[in-house]
Amino acid sequence: MTGTTQRTTQDWQAADSAHFLHPFTDFQGLARKGARIITEADNIYLRDSDGHRILDAMSGLWCVNVGYGQRALVDAAATQMQQLPFYNAFFQTATPPAIALAEKLAEVTPPQFQHVFFSGSGSEGNDTVVRMVRRYWDVLGQPARQVIISRHNAYHGSTMAGASLGGMSGMHAQGGLPIPNITHIDQPYWVEHKLPGETMDAFGIRAAGWLEAKILAIGADKVAAFIGEPVQGAGGVIIPPATYWPEIQRICDRHGILLVSDEVICGFGRTGHWFGCETMGFRPDLMTFAKGVTSGYIPLGGVMVGDRVAKVLIEQGGEFEHGYTYSGHPVACAVALANIKIIQDQNLVGHVHDDVGPYLAEAFALLGEHPLVGAAETCGLMGALLLVQDKATLKPFDAAVGIGMVCRGHCFANGLIMRAVGNRMIIAPPLVITRAQIDEMAALIRRCLDLTLADVRRHGWL
Repeated sequence: MTGTTQRTTQDWQAADSAHFLHPFTDFQGLARKGARIITEADNIYLRDSDGHRILDAMSGLWCVNVGYGQRALVDAAATQMQQLPFYNAFFQTATPPAIALAEKLAEVTPPQFQHVFFSGSGSEGNDTVVRMVRRYWDVLGQPARQVIISRHNAYHGSTMAGASLGGMSGMHAQGGLPIPNITHIDQPYWVEHKLPGETMDAFGIRAAGWLEAKILAIGADKVAAFIGEPVQGAGGVIIPPATYWPEIQRICDRHGILLVSDEVICGFGRTGHWFGCETMGFRPDLMTFAKGVTSGYIPLGGVMVGDRVAKVLIEQGGEFEHGYTYSGHPVACAVALANIKIIQDQNLVGHVHDDVGPYLAEAFALLGEHPLVGAAETCGLMGALLLVQDKATLKPFDAAVGIGMVCRGHCFANGLIMRAVGNRMIIAPPLVITRAQIDEMAALIRRCLDLTLADVRRHGWL
């Protein structure tokens, strides 16, 4: 490769435009603008090719839970690369890191999980879920149970099966999705669906009831599973009422369908428990994970397989004709083991639950007083600010204004990575963040809200 240290930002941008097709991107628009070139990172901060310091309030892409610059993860990768850089899990073969990680995951996950199927990403993990739940019912002599129910505005990856499970209309419009036998119900988003005078608890029960209505409409004998994120991440940090998930559990139990928790974002401490299902009070049969298992230092994903499913597949299933070249990749597994050790040694789950999670909630409550903010919500180290035209009525801005993107532009220009999902501004900072850094982040957010408000007034968008 041409010497990297001599290249200017413009050199990198030109090469990027010439060769690199980015995910979820208007290629032509990015080529005109030029990509942001990130060159270094440490703790919760990034540095770009122009030397700007940036507070990463999104943990990369919801994944750098232990922060940047953790030498133990680098050393784990280097040591394993020298000893055994790769071998596969086919041919009735295993490697020590994969076995040790499977053992460790059985330790830190809820008690019903004693088995894991490894993948390379969350998307692949959710493809595995589709194959596995259908195989489960086939082995039990109920092959008609093919339908998997998900939710609108959910995100479960961008492979054909993952994007189908997700409820993103833009993704479904490209490629003839969803694939057959995947259907969706409404999301438990109170801003969209709460009735006048309805309590949040009552709304949670009613929203969960949409699942039962869908099961009855399809026929329970045809439904294989329901999948959901404990908190919808990419959909805008949609936090359901406390009554929602226990009622979902009751409905799944009543109709005998499998319950799948997509923990790709919520797992490994993000919500203040090891996994989001523990925060929300439900007991899934399958659990997809990725991102935080290695803090994004190297790709790894998988599915925790609960006793109900594992027993059938192991004792009755015969050969499960599914898998990946990189299932249980030894380097990825070694990094995951080092990452989980940091989470345990530094008590990062307790740090989120007892300290910085509640402190973030306080900081967001103060941001909720801003004239543009109609609601401020948090769960552990996830947060969302709803930007509205009128606080009293929660009247939204005209979609053409693109208020979230206006605010995001100010964030990027002022040293803050904060994501816009429609009119919701969202964060998910590294779990190692301190109270002082939350104060720093909140001050940056407030500045960007003020700049956005100035734009609103200048353009007459109120």
